[in-house]
Amino acid sequence: MAVVKDMSKVVPLEDPAGREGRLVARMGDRGVSRAREAVARVRAEVDKLSEKVVSLETDLRSGSRVDDKEFIVLTELLMVKLLELDSIEADGEARVERRIEVCRVQSIVGTLDSLKARNTDPLSGSKNAAVADIKSEQIESRIGIVTVQGSLQSSTRVTLDWELFD
Repeated sequence: MAVVKDMSKVVPLEDPAGREGRLVARMGDRGVSRAREAVARVRAEVDKLSEKVVSLETDLRSGSRVDDKEFIVLTELLMVKLLELDSIEADGEARVERRIEVCRVQSIVGTLDSLKARNTDPLSGSKNAAVADIKSEQIESRIGIVTVQGSLQSSTRVTLDWELFD
């Protein structure tokens, strides 16, 4: 046991508690930076897939037909990226970045689904679609008029014998 005299100066050479605290802080910073790097890697891969989705969209807008297999493959690749994002353990800023990227991937998958639906619809994106819509609306309106008139005739009887009050 060491004894220190009164009014002596004590110079600590190393603080074990401080050292441990600094080590934990550095490990935490490393964890956050690793998570941010992982999110950045996934973001780069999603950017590439997003470019493919945009090219599919331009192909559909130009009127060409796209194979359904391309939609399925892109959707599956984006789902794999969602799983990768889900496997990243993140805290703080990295968690926010991961959440933003998850929302972005989900919106791209939604876009792909709508493009796939547009691709499978034979009348979409063509002049025939507008003509078919107008014709179907006209037919529906005529049917509606006929059913309204038919229902009025069957439930209501119109007579000219009116009752007069004094």
